[in-house]
Amino acid sequence: MHEDSVTMAAEAARRCLERSRYSVGDLDAVVCTPVIRLREPGRLAWEPSLAAETARALGARPSVQFDLINACAGMLTGILVLDRMIRSGRIRRGMVVSGEPCSILAHRALHDVDGPRHPQLASLTTGDAAACVIVDAAQNTCPDRIHGIEMMTSAEFAHHCKAMPSPVRPGLVMLTDTARLHDTRAVRQWTALHAARPESFTDPTPSQCDYLIPHQVSTHFVHRIRRSGQRSLGPMPPAVSVVGRYGNTASTSLFVALHDHFTTRRPEQPERFLLVSKASGVVSGIATVTLSPRAVV
Repeated sequence: MHEDSVTMAAEAARRCLERSRYSVGDLDAVVCTPVIRLREPGRLAWEPSLAAETARALGARPSVQFDLINACAGMLTGILVLDRMIRSGRIRRGMVVSGEPCSILAHRALHDVDGPRHPQLASLTTGDAAACVIVDAAQNTCPDRIHGIEMMTSAEFAHHCKAMPSPVRPGLVMLTDTARLHDTRAVRQWTALHAARPESFTDPTPSQCDYLIPHQVSTHFVHRIRRSGQRSLGPMPPAVSVVGRYGNTASTSLFVALHDHFTTRRPEQPERFLLVSKASGVVSGIATVTLSPRAVV
């Protein structure tokens, strides 16, 4: 059966709602964040919004529904936006959802890549995934919460990763200058964000978290993110790496790693996570969160 961005997102949203204490009618907002906006085999679409179509598939009519595209940082950006909307009193709760059929990039790269320096080489690591997160106001009796979340963009690196129609044959391609996109200055952008807003990450501090989950580009990149944190911020928690099993699933990457962590380790107590998002742009994001086993399904 063909799965596109909406069918994947809607299925993730249904499973999320089934395991939550909310029904679809409780949602005030639906935010859809995929990089790959696939509708039907081989067709990319921008209108109508994927958020509206996903909400319709769920039978929801939230007052707020919109798409938010921020490369591989999309889901974390959506969570930041809902966090601010809830804190301001604009909404009570909302859903961030993404369906990423990224393997279309890998399939195209299989035909085009002819050596280790080819600009589509990074596309060979892309995988498909869907994820959904419900964000609501913190409850005193519930350990699950966002402690701090911030994001920034350093546009000087924007031209090092581009997604576009193939100039050679029909299809979508991602062209990446991996060496420059992952050079030391680009990798360390997330620590600069922490330095700019340290008051957002005091309880817990990054070093007090139990695990670090970086964007899953490659195992080497995961280790580089941890080392950059150690150099700038001090001791870092162990890093979670699942890219060898799932590949780079774009905007869902952090949440695929979280899900794998809880389903394989099965912790009994809440744990604190330092989430580090890296995306083309270069977009850097940091979030410190506490999650209990029941919160990740």
